[in-house]
Amino acid sequence: MTLYADENFPLRTVEELRRLGHDVLTALEDGRANQSIPDEDLLARATEIGRTLLTINRLDFKRFTDRCLTTPESSSAQRTRIALDRRDVFPHLLRRRES
Repeated sequence: MTLYADENFPLRTVEELRRLGHDVLTALEDGRANQSIPDEDLLARATEIGRTLLTINRLDFKRFTDRCLTTPESSSAQRTRIALDRRDVFPHLLRRRES
């Protein structure tokens, strides 16, 4: 699974996910940290580069994803990625990735 960690996602968790074999790109590494980029734009960036967004900003993203999941204009890829982000992804991620 390829992941995109927003600027508030804990670096120690990013490092552990990488240690377990996951491909994680951070907003900082992508040149998008400390710019007050809207949540919608971060999700669009993650979707654009084929990654699932990791965030601890649950309440803001819940409001956004609730709107997005009920909006016909949302792409099916974006709706799928949002659905993945809202389910039990972390237990799966915390297992060592098979080579």
